[in-house]
Amino acid sequence: MKKQIDPSRRSGQSNKLEIAIGSQIRSFRKKMDLTIAELAHLANLSIGMLSKIENGNASPSLSTLQSLSDALNIPVTAFFRKYEERRDASFVRAGQGLVIERRGTRAGHAYQLLGHSVGKSISVEPYLITLTVESEVFPLFQHTGMEFLYMLEGKLLYLHGNKSYMLEPGDSLFFDADTTHGPEELVELPIRFLSVIVSPRFSE
Repeated sequence: MKKQIDPSRRSGQSNKLEIAIGSQIRSFRKKMDLTIAELAHLANLSIGMLSKIENGNASPSLSTLQSLSDALNIPVTAFFRKYEERRDASFVRAGQGLVIERRGTRAGHAYQLLGHSVGKSISVEPYLITLTVESEVFPLFQHTGMEFLYMLEGKLLYLHGNKSYMLEPGDSLFFDADTTHGPEELVELPIRFLSVIVSPRFSE
């Protein structure tokens, strides 16, 4: 019989965030005395996928984490606590940000979460956004707080309210996020930019 290796002991430790999230999910599931099958059913996930997430072998999307938080009746931020409690700083190597799904996610459009504040009165979410495929229609975003964009590569026409801004490498844009905003035109591909969202964290 093949001996199962504890994911936390894998060489390289390249998926520490996934392991920490999976460990928290397993811990909360056991506290509620739920089997993997029962939690998978409540969260509308396959048993195999939930098992991979708990073992740190899969990166759950934001929508998946939301489904699990609803099923366990806990805030999404609770899944990150074990990871954040270990350090005062969050170090993410190139290409290893947590890939998440947002309204703009599609083929050629990648959103990577580079960190996440936990236990603070202010929520800070830094993203690296990469756009490599042309699109004619984009969803508009609207949420609480402020957002800061910094262009790294390419050329992008960005809409905020009723004004458009042409962003090139080195340009930045800082704005109220409660006004509709989002990409209006991909002028020069590939496009990469940083997006930092800062908002008050309401009591959970």
